[in-house]
Amino acid sequence: MQPPVKIYTLSTCSHCKATKKLLNDCAVQFEFTDVDLLTGGERDAILEEVKKINQDCSFPTIIIGNKVIVGYKEQEIRKALGL
Repeated sequence: MQPPVKIYTLSTCSHCKATKKLLNDCAVQFEFTDVDLLTGGERDAILEEVKKINQDCSFPTIIIGNKVIVGYKEQEIRKALGL
C-alpha cells in the first residue's frame, strides 16, 4: 500500500511541475498545495507548516509517509514510494 503523499508547491516552479508529473506518471495519488495561489491567513498558516518540516521554506517540499524530501530528487522520491 502506498504511503500518503503531500506536496507543497509553487504554481510557477519547474521543479514543482516535474514532481507532479513524476507522481502522475507513476500513478501515485497525492495532495498538493500551490502556496503562491493562497492569500492572507491561509497562506501564512501553510508557510508556517512548511517551515516546521523545511526551515528554508523552499519548494517543492514533499512528504511521503513520514519522510520529507526537499526539491525534485527523482531517485529519492521513487525510493520513498517503493518504486
